[in-house]
Amino acid sequence: MNRPTGLPVLQVAVVGHTNTGKTSLLRTLTRDVTFGEVSDRPGTTRHVEETVLLVDGRPLVELYDTPGLEDSIGLLEAFEAARSDRRTDWVDVIRGVLDGPDGQGRFEQEAKALRQVLASDVALYVIDARDRVLGKHRDELEILARCARPVVPVLNFVASPDARTEEWRQQLKRLNLHAIAEFDTVVLDGAAEKRLFEKMQTLADPFRPTLDALITDRYRRRQELVEGAAELVADLLIDVAAHVRAVPEQDDPIGAVGPLQQAVRDREQQCVSDLLELFRFRADDYEADALPITDGKWGFDLFSPAELKRFGIRAGSGAAAGGLAGLAIDAMVGGLTLGAAAVLGATLGAIWSSVGMHGQRLVDVFRGYTELRVRDETLRLLAVRQMELIEALLRRGHASQDKLRLAAGAGAGAGAGAGAGAGAGAEGGRSRWAADALPEELEEARSRPQWSRLATAADRPRPDGDAGRTAARDALKRRIARDLAADIGT
Repeated sequence: MNRPTGLPVLQVAVVGHTNTGKTSLLRTLTRDVTFGEVSDRPGTTRHVEETVLLVDGRPLVELYDTPGLEDSIGLLEAFEAARSDRRTDWVDVIRGVLDGPDGQGRFEQEAKALRQVLASDVALYVIDARDRVLGKHRDELEILARCARPVVPVLNFVASPDARTEEWRQQLKRLNLHAIAEFDTVVLDGAAEKRLFEKMQTLADPFRPTLDALITDRYRRRQELVEGAAELVADLLIDVAAHVRAVPEQDDPIGAVGPLQQAVRDREQQCVSDLLELFRFRADDYEADALPITDGKWGFDLFSPAELKRFGIRAGSGAAAGGLAGLAIDAMVGGLTLGAAAVLGATLGAIWSSVGMHGQRLVDVFRGYTELRVRDETLRLLAVRQMELIEALLRRGHASQDKLRLAAGAGAGAGAGAGAGAGAGAEGGRSRWAADALPEELEEARSRPQWSRLATAADRPRPDGDAGRTAARDALKRRIARDLAADIGT
């Protein structure tokens, strides 16, 4: 993508009555939960604060958060009184009042906002769509009209059941304001954000290329978010699918369940933290129940004859038969039971060193070890939970003050749960994960414990440089990204 060099920088003043969500709008537009202060208290913003929208590292839009317009009635009367000649330009009248005693005293906060409007190319007039249309709103819009700057009314909180959206639209049209945008700062809608930029294009035509570049960049960034999130989930699933814990024959396997459960819980929490960071949310913005990995979600998976056959070995009654790497295993075992064959462990480990990743596992089996791993149900549940979280994060505005919460077990058996998107029906991506067979990449990971980062053995190599794991991760990432697209419509 070519860098947007030579594009004019658009300056935008964000104005409105106190507590309409001006700072919230900027948090969501900039994807920055730390910008400004969001509070129910009136007059939280007391000074003009600047932030920018970047494309390829270059600022294309400068946004200015302004103090609330608290006394529009008095300010409008002051302007009327200061205009002695009807032919005097309103902009000159306004500048005169702002530079006078009233601009430093009674109307200090309003003066800060209006000075920024006069210095900007466009003004966004933020409206809490839950409010009734009052005379103060009409006065504020009249003042902005006299500033001779394009004004885009932005209806905020339109997702609320209390929103008076249509009433506001009718009133704004009567004031000859037709380029109206609906943009909820709590429930992010990518299409609504695009429409907001397009409304600004309509009124600020010289900046059309600038806003075109911004719209294109926002679409690209959303695609990158989906792909990045899909990669994080693919890594999680491969780590968990590949993880195996070998339990000696004399030990009770039940005792190993707890550590295995905790390892997977910790790995899921790391994925959640990485997703929140990717989407630029804080760690405490999300709450979730612990993985329900009891009551049938976990189980023992013995090293079965089918898996032995997969490695070139078939298991007989009490002894291994067949061959591996040119060796007659049944001759080596000599008819011993698997328990008695434990004495051959060191020998087998040396002879089968050429087998690489499977050698130690086969040694463990002949020593009578039990392999403990997660079941398919848990992998499905992990996938569904993360996909639900991703979809919820894509819809979450950065001004939201409520914690995001997805219930445990919301999707694995049903295909749709808390935060389900419009596409999560019978053909939705998460539904396929809940019901269909696991992807072949995870089936492959089952037989490759060296792919898991959950491994605790000191001599087990890290999986990061494994080309096979990387290929499987990338293929799984593409599958997850397609399933997310099926649910969110990107």
